[in-house]
Amino acid sequence: MTLYLGVMSGTSLDGIDIALVAQEGTHTRLLGTHYLPMPAGLRIDLLSLCSPGPDELVRAALAEQQWVRLAAQGIGSLLERQGIEPTRIRAIGSHGQTVRHHPAQGVTIQIGNPALLAECTGISVVSDFRRRDLAAGGQGAPLVPAFHQTLFADDNSRRAILNIGGFSNLTLIEPGKPVYGFDCGPGNVLLDAWIQHQQGAEFDRDGAWAASGKVQPALLQTLLGDPFFLTHGPKSTGRELFNMDWLSRQLAKLPAMAPVDIQATLLELTAASTVNALQAIQDKTDELLVCGGGAHNLALMGRLAALLPATRVASTEAYGIPPDWIEAMAFAWLAHCCLESIPANRPSVTGARGPRILGAIYPA
Repeated sequence: MTLYLGVMSGTSLDGIDIALVAQEGTHTRLLGTHYLPMPAGLRIDLLSLCSPGPDELVRAALAEQQWVRLAAQGIGSLLERQGIEPTRIRAIGSHGQTVRHHPAQGVTIQIGNPALLAECTGISVVSDFRRRDLAAGGQGAPLVPAFHQTLFADDNSRRAILNIGGFSNLTLIEPGKPVYGFDCGPGNVLLDAWIQHQQGAEFDRDGAWAASGKVQPALLQTLLGDPFFLTHGPKSTGRELFNMDWLSRQLAKLPAMAPVDIQATLLELTAASTVNALQAIQDKTDELLVCGGGAHNLALMGRLAALLPATRVASTEAYGIPPDWIEAMAFAWLAHCCLESIPANRPSVTGARGPRILGAIYPA
């Protein structure tokens, strides 16, 4: 049994997830977790780096130092609670924080100063997982489908794994076929942005506000008309495309409508874009397993189930894997793959020219 830590900070910018896992052969087992809410000031700094601005290089360097020290604090707390010395951890797999992702231009930027993280924790760090795939002609994302395959592959059923964070990505697993996956559109990013803009709330708990509104068909069709939704994978996306400016441009094309109805329509956008993408590729899906923060959105889960009446829709909790921790576990697994020289991308997912060993190693 070899111990790893996975550190994940997603596009929602709500906090840092840390997972302690045991790697036993090909099996990855979750041993412990720790969550650190993102301080408001750091969240503002990181969000500002997602679009052009003055003095970006220095601002990014300062922000990633704060991010690292926060992550190191969380790692220390988790290991102390588990009674584990840092020397027992083989490596930390750190995703860092994505601030730009332009795969068509060969650009993806994650900040997170892995050298400083190794210095602060006394543990080797594996980071920078996306750029090798990008260098091989891939999208650099999503990377988690390969890990989904290790967790959920089944010889008797066709499964899809839906990760709903700030953005949504699908993994399609069918017996006898290579794993397939791609980003399918906004997950929580527009829902969170709209309720923050209208009510000052961080997110729409259980999708309750959205559920109290009415979907506006004209707005939904306008949103679904974005070219991103009309293409198949491999593809990936981020805040560079789906953001408040994008939403404002779509709203400007139509008569004014109630804010709550816009929220209802944004929730339907997440559900409908997911189901459209799934059905375009996999005509029959036995199970849709949902992970990420969106698994807790009761209204969204209800819409997915309604749109897929012949498919069992459930949280990954149904298989004993908490939905909030799969991505952090994945980056621990990616660190393991790097150190064992195991290719961890899937060309069928990212479009890379072939399998590649991902990550850069920063020894303790």
